[in-house]
Amino acid sequence: MSALEVLDGITLNFSPGALTVMNIIIAFVMFGVALQINLSEFKEVIKNPKSFFVGVFVQIFMLPFMTFLLCLVLRPILSLSVAMGMLLVASCPGGNISNFMTALAKGNIPLGVSMTAFSTLNCVIVTPFNFWFWGNLYCKFLSKASTIAEEPIYISFMEMAQTVVVLLVIPIVLGMLFAHYFPRLSQTLTKPMSIISMVVFAFFIVAALSNNFNHFMTYIHLFGMIVILHNALALSMGNIAGRLARLSIKDLRAVTIESGIQNSGLGLILIFNNEEFLKLGGMAFVAAWWGIWHIISGMGIAFYWSRKKEER
Repeated sequence: MSALEVLDGITLNFSPGALTVMNIIIAFVMFGVALQINLSEFKEVIKNPKSFFVGVFVQIFMLPFMTFLLCLVLRPILSLSVAMGMLLVASCPGGNISNFMTALAKGNIPLGVSMTAFSTLNCVIVTPFNFWFWGNLYCKFLSKASTIAEEPIYISFMEMAQTVVVLLVIPIVLGMLFAHYFPRLSQTLTKPMSIISMVVFAFFIVAALSNNFNHFMTYIHLFGMIVILHNALALSMGNIAGRLARLSIKDLRAVTIESGIQNSGLGLILIFNNEEFLKLGGMAFVAAWWGIWHIISGMGIAFYWSRKKEER
């Protein structure tokens, strides 16, 4: 029995009021993200689409697939909840703080912004589908391997899609409309909103774990290194794919960062709004620690690149 299986028995406790506040917070964050989505920036990507398609391929297809394989390799030490948390994070769109990191790393900012915008706009379909497909496939593998007697978790594509629409798509649409009709005000608000979003997201994670902080601290040594390994895999895939495609150094940096920075806040919201997911405490712990760690790893890489001379 895996030591991590203790996380499968932890049921997270959230009051309806706390859940409402957290839903409002993530909606505010996504509204701020939408202010930065300028469809005209896709014109630059159209001129040189290779880097964009390499990044999208890694983020949408390779990351969930490689996460599934990683879960299979680590199956002897993984618990169901931790594996599901990893697959959910891998299914989420790029995080909005990746654009700040790309700028710091002297990467291709329009490319990074375009990748974030694209993954954010299509997440209403891609996120539920990827988690539904790979999550169910992993559960079926466990059942065939006789690890468990039956499929232990029901993943509904439609329920997840509805949650994404309400909590993500609506704020994004409102933000884009605001940016369209009030462009000058939006440009003024974009930078402070980016900073506020980072602070609000940090508050969001703290609030999410406030009632379960003791559990988080007690078991972080069990899932912490797995999340670090998972994040390193995501960053490495973006970098390797970019080098194999012979991308320019600026494009390589943007693709690498975008591949390793996921909107784990969306993952947390999907967990909090699903009673069955709440019964698997490890899912939220993985998503929350990813949200903390990817800032550390992403900023570390961006700072390193910011001080390094360009290779080409």
